[in-house]
Amino acid sequence: MRALVCNAFGPPESLSLEQHRAPLPAAGQVLIKVQSAGINFPDILAISGEYQIKTTPPFVPGNELAGIVETVGEGVSRFSPGDRVIATPAGGAFAEKCVAEQQLCQPLPDKLSFEQGAGFTITYATSYHAFRQCTALTQGETVLVLGAAGGVGITAVEIARALGAEVIAAASSDEKLRFARQAGADQLINYSNTSLRDSIKEFTGGEGVDVVFDPVGGDLAQQALRSLAWHGRYLVIGFASGDIPQFPANIALLKEASIIGVWWGTWAQNHPADAQLNMMELAAMIEDKRLIPQLPESYPLNQYADAFAAITKRRAKGKVVLTMD
Repeated sequence: MRALVCNAFGPPESLSLEQHRAPLPAAGQVLIKVQSAGINFPDILAISGEYQIKTTPPFVPGNELAGIVETVGEGVSRFSPGDRVIATPAGGAFAEKCVAEQQLCQPLPDKLSFEQGAGFTITYATSYHAFRQCTALTQGETVLVLGAAGGVGITAVEIARALGAEVIAAASSDEKLRFARQAGADQLINYSNTSLRDSIKEFTGGEGVDVVFDPVGGDLAQQALRSLAWHGRYLVIGFASGDIPQFPANIALLKEASIIGVWWGTWAQNHPADAQLNMMELAAMIEDKRLIPQLPESYPLNQYADAFAAITKRRAKGKVVLTMD
C-alpha cells in the first residue's frame, strides 16, 4: 500500500510517499480501506515536531479518515467488513489502509460522501464540544468566529448558526468571507482592512459578543478579548497564526469573563460516552438538514504537498482532504 511517511521532522513537503506493508488489526481494532483522509493543523505541527504530543520518526501521520472496514480484530462487535466508517486513529490515516480502535470509529452518516466524512469528525466534533460542553451556547447569543473560513472555523459558523446563535464571521479576505456567508454567517468582518474591535462595537451596539471562537491566536486575540460582553466566554481552539497570545487578566476580571481551553481529543478519550452522544446529535442534525457540511478541498494522495500548502499558506476555504484513488 502507499503511505505518506515522516522520516524526519520538517515541513510537510519533506514527507515521502512510499510503499508499505498493510497493517493488521489487533484485538479490538478494525482495518479500514481509506477512501479519504482529513488534514488538520495539528498534523503540520506533528510533522514538524512541534505538537504537544511528539511521535518519533519514522511514522505515518494523519488522525482522521473515512473509509470501508476491510477486516476486524478479535473482540470487535460494533463493525463488520463492508461498513462505511469515519475514524480518528492515533496516526496512520495518510495511507491506503489504516487500523483504528473500534471505539475511535463511528458509522459514516448516509448523507455524507467519503470526502465530507474525512473532514467531519475532528473539526465538527471540536466546534460542537466547544459550544455544548465548554460554553453551553444558548439561542440568541452572539458568537464571533475568527478564521471563519478555515477548516474548524467554518464548522463553528455552521454549528453556532444551527444552534440559534447570531454569528459574526471574521477572516482575512472578502473571498473567505463570502464562503462564511454561504455557511450561514450573519455579519462579516475583513480584519485585513477593518478594525475588528470597532466593527464588533458597531454590530453589537457597543454590548460586545457573548462568545469568541478563536482557532487563530496572535494579534487578533487581544482585540477579541476586549470585545467580549459582560460574562463573555473566550474559547481557545488553537494558534494557526503561530503566535500564542498572552491574555491580560484584568480584562477577564472587569468583564467577569471566562477564558476556556478546548481540546476535543483529550476530552473524548476521557468521556467516550459523551463524545459518542455528540456525534449522534451531529448525525441527527445532518439527517434533519439543520446542518449541511461543506464540500472540502480534495487532493489526490500524490499531490500532498499542494494540499498541505493550501493550509500553511492560509489559502484553504474549509477543510482539506487527501483521497486515495
